[in-house]
Amino acid sequence: MFKQSKQGSINVISGAVPLTGDALDLLDNAFADCLNEGQPRAVLDLRNIPLIDSAGLERMLDLRDRFQKRTGVLKLAGANPLCHDILSVTGVGLQFEVFPELSQAVGSFIQ
Repeated sequence: MFKQSKQGSINVISGAVPLTGDALDLLDNAFADCLNEGQPRAVLDLRNIPLIDSAGLERMLDLRDRFQKRTGVLKLAGANPLCHDILSVTGVGLQFEVFPELSQAVGSFIQ
């Protein structure tokens, strides 16, 4: 349901299921390897995520905190209009660097 890939040294986690309570264990599993790296750097690709509920938002913030504790960074990319609105209205989007495209998010690690 969630897939981990690499673009250079950056981990990319992508999926195509709603980011809701039922999928959160799968999301954690997808992030497990990159969270074991010394200084994890990753992008959560939201391009094919149709919806994020409150449990999904909480898990995203938890993942961000786990990255920060390891001096890492988690960024978001490609949110569809509904997910973009959810991130915006809840203020969760302000807690992340959010990019319209995956390539921009990955490239931002180089700058």
